[in-house]
Amino acid sequence: MTQNKEFNADRVEAKLSQEVQEQYKDSTMSKGAKLAMELNAERKRLKQEMDELQVEVEDLRPATPTGTIDSHVKWIATIFAVTGVFIMSAGLDTEGQVLYALSAMAWIYVGHCWNDKAIMIGSAITGTSVLMNLVEVLLGS
Repeated sequence: MTQNKEFNADRVEAKLSQEVQEQYKDSTMSKGAKLAMELNAERKRLKQEMDELQVEVEDLRPATPTGTIDSHVKWIATIFAVTGVFIMSAGLDTEGQVLYALSAMAWIYVGHCWNDKAIMIGSAITGTSVLMNLVEVLLGS
């Protein structure tokens, strides 16, 4: 029995990190208590690491607002743009261009609400291009 206890104590001591062994080398604390202290320190480290990972996960969440007027306009604009492109591909150029132009104007509004110049500029340029073509077709030039 004594030999078994010594064997188990040696196994516990082997599992202790060098840092813990040096920190408690003059301590009268048992080897099991030293291991418990090390496990507690590791638990705290893992908890801190999990908290940091949680912050990273929260940073990955979409930053765009939901439930506001601009979020609804964003989805309507997206539907208009996609529908407009498909309608143009189907040969109904004028109707598709009207939908796409409406989409561009809606995206300019959304970009203004979000103070996002890239959205405004991109939508203004593509919208202007589509409107120029649409005016040309409607005026018969």
